[in-house]
Amino acid sequence: MSMKPLILLSNDDGVAAKGLQSLITMLQPLGHLFVMAPDRARSGAACSITSEIPVRSTLVRSEDGLTVYSCTGTPVDCVKLALDQMLGRQPDLVVGGINHGSNATINVHYSGTMGVAIEGALQGLPAVAFSLVDQDPNADFSPLTPYVQSITAEVLRRGLPYGSCLNVNFPAVTPLKGVRMCRMGYSRWADEYTVCRHPRGGRYYWLGGECIDDEPDETDTDSWALKNDYVAITPVRVDVTDNALLDQLSDWPL
Repeated sequence: MSMKPLILLSNDDGVAAKGLQSLITMLQPLGHLFVMAPDRARSGAACSITSEIPVRSTLVRSEDGLTVYSCTGTPVDCVKLALDQMLGRQPDLVVGGINHGSNATINVHYSGTMGVAIEGALQGLPAVAFSLVDQDPNADFSPLTPYVQSITAEVLRRGLPYGSCLNVNFPAVTPLKGVRMCRMGYSRWADEYTVCRHPRGGRYYWLGGECIDDEPDETDTDSWALKNDYVAITPVRVDVTDNALLDQLSDWPL
């Protein structure tokens, strides 16, 4: 009798977030789940780790096929701690999400949800991050179920190249038109901070801004897919070497 796959889950919205709870329900039929998630929202944590203070974990839930811990650290801390100290065997897959909000285009570099998948890939494990372009804490994740299950099942069956993971983003529409395999689109954030006056004097700043699409007419990007009601799947590599520039550098008179 074959052993069920072991799937490690984490997120950046916190252990109680609806996106993570929905992901648990979606993936329970596919394997044994071990969840290690931040005890509070850690959006924008990217691949950051905690090094100056201790990290603690607390058991939240335990039942047949499902174990849930909260952790005082970042999403990457959660993955590292689970792999190093908590799991009895190497997981077959690492999954981040489901994030409340987009992690398409350059957001891949800021996202704690993607930090989960990237850390999995850095450890040589297949990894996927799921995000829904809806920041509502009570967003409806149910339309994503067949896609999340089929993508997860395919990655479990086929694996992924060493050092690679998948960034999967869903538009907040029903019905979804289908799936597009995409490259990461180029974008940038503008007007990022709102200046506020403190009633006792001085100023403070709220991070916000607008994400500007620098390639609005390109049809092979994740941003185009999302704008046109498709699920966007973008393969991501942890090797960020610019090979084209590397070739050019060889001609520099150094």
